[in-house]
Amino acid sequence: MASSELSHGTQAVDRAFSLLLNILEEKSPLYLSDLAKRHELPKSTTSRLLAAMERQGVLQRDRSGAFLPGQVLNSFARAHNHESILIAQMRPVLQKIADETGETANLAVAGNGYINLIDQVDGHYLLGATNWVGKKVAYNASALGKILLAHSVVPLPTGRLEKYTPSTIATRAKLDAELEKVRAQGFATIIDELEEGLTAVAAPLFGANGRAIGAISLSGPTPRMPAKSLEPMAQLILSEIKRNQPHTQQNIGKVGAA
Repeated sequence: MASSELSHGTQAVDRAFSLLLNILEEKSPLYLSDLAKRHELPKSTTSRLLAAMERQGVLQRDRSGAFLPGQVLNSFARAHNHESILIAQMRPVLQKIADETGETANLAVAGNGYINLIDQVDGHYLLGATNWVGKKVAYNASALGKILLAHSVVPLPTGRLEKYTPSTIATRAKLDAELEKVRAQGFATIIDELEEGLTAVAAPLFGANGRAIGAISLSGPTPRMPAKSLEPMAQLILSEIKRNQPHTQQNIGKVGAA
């Protein structure tokens, strides 16, 4: 290979990496015209470099044509650092909903036999601010768990269902009916099902492929969270998820009309 060809190839690689790093570091998706202007490149050159990375799955475009990290990078990130990335991404959501409602906000993903509570932000009330991170909580007895079951993040539990209180759903038929309700209305609730006096509402968190990857909840004492407040709280959770994931907004779950 001639030195001029080698130099040209190296220059193309350098430009491609500069474009990629710019896209990865930017909070909002970038368009072709933005990238060409920032890097002082002809649009044709920028388009060619971006298209090459798009073909390899390193980049992808949203519905408006803006460039985002592709499935190759997303899969790598999920496989190697899924939880820490999710915590960092969703911490502003937890903070916002906890500040706005005063209740405890939690983030959970699927765990082995129990939900995996990976982050929590306490509200401003002292009563009800239990630290749930790391606690073993059965799927059938929590709003977070119902979301994960309803969206097939985990299979339905086998054997006997754990029963924490007289209100815990502990039969297969009742759980099936409850999960159908969760899917229909777009959110899940518990009232005195995990612990007497504890109410929670949870909404799904979806990934870029449209599949549920976790759930976010608000929880507090039952007298402070009447049934009529639960759907508005679910709407709040979902709206904050959308606000913090603008490029995957079309894949984030929506509360139904129920």
